[in-house]
Amino acid sequence: MKTRTLIALFAGILLASCSTTKTTANDLAINLPIETAIHLDKVVDDKAPVTINPGRFTVETVTYRMPKVVQGTYAVSNFGSYIDDFKAFDYQGNEMPVTKADTNSWTIANATQLDKITYWVNDTFDIETEGGIGKEVPFSPAGTNIEPENYVLNLHGFIGYFDVLKNNQYKLDVTASSDFVRTSALQKMGSQLSEDGKNKTSSYFAPRYFDITDNPMMYGNLDVEEFMVGDIKIVLSVYSPNKVHSAKSLKETIYNMMKAQIAFLGDIDTTPRYDIYLYLSDGEETSPKGFGALEHHTSTVAVMPEAMPKEALEEGMIDLVSHEFFHIVTPLSVHSEDVHYFDYNNPTFSKHLWMYEGVTEYFASLFQVSEGLVDEAAFYNKLMDKIQAASQMDDAMSFTIMSENVLKAPYKDQYLNVYHKGALIGMCIDILMREESQGNRGILSLMKELSNKYGKNKPFEDDKLIDEIVAMTYPSLREFFDDHVIGDLPINYTTFFDKVGLEIGEGKVETNYILMNGAPIVSGDGQTGTIFFTDMVLENSFWAEHGAKPNDVIKSINGTSVSLQNANNVLEGVFSWKPGKEIEVVLNRAGEDIVIKTKTTKTFTIGQGIMHKEDATDAQKALREAWLKG
Repeated sequence: MKTRTLIALFAGILLASCSTTKTTANDLAINLPIETAIHLDKVVDDKAPVTINPGRFTVETVTYRMPKVVQGTYAVSNFGSYIDDFKAFDYQGNEMPVTKADTNSWTIANATQLDKITYWVNDTFDIETEGGIGKEVPFSPAGTNIEPENYVLNLHGFIGYFDVLKNNQYKLDVTASSDFVRTSALQKMGSQLSEDGKNKTSSYFAPRYFDITDNPMMYGNLDVEEFMVGDIKIVLSVYSPNKVHSAKSLKETIYNMMKAQIAFLGDIDTTPRYDIYLYLSDGEETSPKGFGALEHHTSTVAVMPEAMPKEALEEGMIDLVSHEFFHIVTPLSVHSEDVHYFDYNNPTFSKHLWMYEGVTEYFASLFQVSEGLVDEAAFYNKLMDKIQAASQMDDAMSFTIMSENVLKAPYKDQYLNVYHKGALIGMCIDILMREESQGNRGILSLMKELSNKYGKNKPFEDDKLIDEIVAMTYPSLREFFDDHVIGDLPINYTTFFDKVGLEIGEGKVETNYILMNGAPIVSGDGQTGTIFFTDMVLENSFWAEHGAKPNDVIKSINGTSVSLQNANNVLEGVFSWKPGKEIEVVLNRAGEDIVIKTKTTKTFTIGQGIMHKEDATDAQKALREAWLKG
């Protein structure tokens, strides 16, 4: 999972997110598919009816559950909160008694007579207001959408499981308007038109419940592009309610990104198909607010603001989707028993979020400099941002203990550090391995070796992973893990940068047009609804050279009026500016309009940054080259 934190940061600053052929529960050899059906043609008040035909039970009592937690989120979602009018029926069509065991569970007695269950599913997108309908609201990319033009079918929000049948096969029928575009990576078994031709039922097959949760779908008035990147078929599905963006407009960016990622990974086993589902939120009250993405093994669901300028959206998609795609390394190919045998109702968590999320996030930055998508300075800036962000969190907390207890206080409040310090842990391991091997091995080669040893069908033992990594690599990693991953000693990053001829120092460092050292250079006035520059604008070389001053109100940027209401979207665009962009910014200073019309140049500030050491040795420079370019 990857959250898009920039928007939240601005917001915080400015406003101061029935068949009779049945299988039995005890005879898994027969294993006839559980028959499930979602009727998008019968939606009422944003609720979709679902029918579950589980097969004949031989036990007297069964429990049906919706997931409390889904993989990749590390948070409680309680999808049972979104289920209404749950009913069970016997073979004579009579309603049977049902006991609500807890938020996500329903128990049915006399189960040998159970024929089917039915219920209605509320979507989550339109109730992402504070509190929702339950105590927990799913992260938007893990959520569901039911509206006339679009259906986001994260199937864990529609289909549950019986405790005794979790490993059974599933047959899923989805009925919807025949005019809808449908995208899904689940194996399609066929389709059938209704007699009047208005609706079409698409049938899918899933080997087990995991595959139901791992293969989202999107239905509706979508824009879809399919293209090949090497041997991988990429399916890009975009829903833009106001047609601001399209799959076609994003295709080239995604293609170039995926091509670079595949080149970076080299000979590691990937996947024959990868789906990207992008929902663009129009900012209305009932639209999703949790911007980011959620990984699945061979797909990702992303939610982003529709109003983002094209450049900002492209940069955001590179940041998000590259991270999610690298999850095909871990946890797809390298994962613990907690992941392999995931318990949706009472999950346990691995100690190794430093690897699942941290190393994945590190790869999402490293591949860009390795494959020439960004220069070294941009990569160093991203590392420095992570160092500064990690320093704002609890830097004296065992990462393995935090990971294993990620749902509990005080550890859950430190989860975001997996993207900051977790990535920096990956960097340190990478540099250590490059040093020990004279540049020949790094963390990518380590992940390949682990992938070859385990693979997607064989989990590792959680308590033994670090010992195995040390045995596969070098004693120096033992000390690093003991001190900084298992232990709670803060990392001295200077020690690692010195190995590659770099240092953290004060000086002239390249910065951003709207953020400096992790903080916005603007603020907001709640009384007037305006956005203005803070004193920090004088420390930004671009704005200072063009005459911007503290308290200047930003009236418009490239023709778009700026206010508290639209500041997040507009400033996202400024965040993504690159040198060479034509801009026109209208400021108001004491009632007088001042126009800055120019072409952007690189902008700098005085601050801490990662820079080359003047006295770096040839050996340090060679190690740096091996680190950055593999």
